[in-house]
Amino acid sequence: METATSPAPDVEHPTDTALLTDVLRCYKPHCRYLRSMTVRVTEGRLTGRGELRIPESCYIDDTGHLNAVEVNICYNQMLYYVIAAAVEWNLTPAFARWTMDDYWAKQLPDILIARMQSSFLRPIDPRSFHGEFEVLRSTRLKDMLTLETAFRYGDDAGGRCDGRVRVAITNA
Repeated sequence: METATSPAPDVEHPTDTALLTDVLRCYKPHCRYLRSMTVRVTEGRLTGRGELRIPESCYIDDTGHLNAVEVNICYNQMLYYVIAAAVEWNLTPAFARWTMDDYWAKQLPDILIARMQSSFLRPIDPRSFHGEFEVLRSTRLKDMLTLETAFRYGDDAGGRCDGRVRVAITNA
């Protein structure tokens, strides 16, 4: 079993705009909600903090608040960027054997949400909010890597949504 911890020193990588553009290329232009993301390894934990904006929902009339579908889309974008950054800068043992070519080949077909739970504590303004992402644990079983992750969204008015997600990466 692998864990998300590493003896490597603490590091921080601000947004790599070229990498972010490449990561979000698989989304329709009006569904690219992640604007920036700083990725950190602190005390062996892989985390990220991003700025997000949803100017207009990609599927429903304006509800005035962040909704469950967009929570999922935003989570995917943060997840994809953090994994890409972890591969690009060799930030965690879970992805130490991957190249960027491996990441691009696996991004859509092999990185799957196996379970997602979210709790809305206060409505969030989708036009400007931040997201936090953390890998709590990673486990490798044969060809599969599972990640236990947590996320949190918030805005300047005290809006808040928390969640936990299990990610399965096949052909890892």
